[in-house]
Amino acid sequence: MSLSTRVDVAIRGVRLDAPVRRPDGAGPSNDGHVTLNGANAAIPLVETSPYTASNGRLLYLGEDTGLSLEPVRRPRFYDLHTADGVSYEQIARLHGRDVLATTVVQTCIRYVEDQRCRFCTIEESLRSGATIAAKTPAQLAEVAEAAVRLDGVTQMVMTTGTTTGPDRGAKNLVRCVRAVLEKVPGLPIQVQIEPPGDLAVLTDLKNAGATAIGIHAESLDDDVRLAWMPGKGSVPLTEYEAAWDEAVRVFGPNRVSTYLLVGLGEDPDELVAGAARLIDRGVYPFVVPFRPMPGTLARRDGVTAPPPSLVRDVTARVGALLHAAGMSGSDQRAGCAACGACSALPSAGG
Repeated sequence: MSLSTRVDVAIRGVRLDAPVRRPDGAGPSNDGHVTLNGANAAIPLVETSPYTASNGRLLYLGEDTGLSLEPVRRPRFYDLHTADGVSYEQIARLHGRDVLATTVVQTCIRYVEDQRCRFCTIEESLRSGATIAAKTPAQLAEVAEAAVRLDGVTQMVMTTGTTTGPDRGAKNLVRCVRAVLEKVPGLPIQVQIEPPGDLAVLTDLKNAGATAIGIHAESLDDDVRLAWMPGKGSVPLTEYEAAWDEAVRVFGPNRVSTYLLVGLGEDPDELVAGAARLIDRGVYPFVVPFRPMPGTLARRDGVTAPPPSLVRDVTARVGALLHAAGMSGSDQRAGCAACGACSALPSAGG
């Protein structure tokens, strides 16, 4: 599949009835989950898109693009409930065809408007009743076992809203990882956190059994960070750098990643140069186009997605850097880079 088509679909979306979708939360888009030419893809569902799907094919203005497209089927574990009546779907969601994802704590200390990340809707899914505020380790273990057994899930992602403690939620993830792996030994798990105050917790996460870790900065430009995520942007990049370096020491090269969002106003040359520095550190720069979800401050303020040409340029250059460094997202075994659905990097050599 050409990078141009993959990027164009990521920005312009598709007209499709997708059984597995994610309309809000901490991620980058209001999307439907499909396989595109056999690979996981999270594509915005847009009623005005020139792209449609018919008989397992992706069409552009009614013409076959040469690519297959199949919606991910609704997983069987969604039909189950815990003994106290909580739907498994409220505890964890299917991403792509084989990734189980959960936000362990669905509230965030940074969600007040003057601190909130403008691309995030982590608490909107809680308000809509799509999820519960806090998932227990036992609940996550129960759902993970069912998802692996019934639906062939091969990896899991655990993220969390930032909490008030100095660990910023990391210690709770230690307990959750341990509980899941007691129930499903060997399941690859990625954890996602802000830089913790005590970096020793990174070793605790690894010892609990986490396979990979995401420490997401979203931008490496301080002006962009403060404009788009005033709360999170107040954490100095030096703290991220220290956390990345320690995480690489603990988890190994190319088992640590960070989101970089294209379309927040960062100079594209500087974004690519920053990605190169991350690669030199052993950190995978997961380049993803910004797409304004309903419920975000950006959508409220009329901010639109970046032009496909910009996303294609940045993705191609970062993909070439990753390829030259021998870093593949799939080698992380678990997490956003391993799944690749939200990015065009797999089509660009990453």
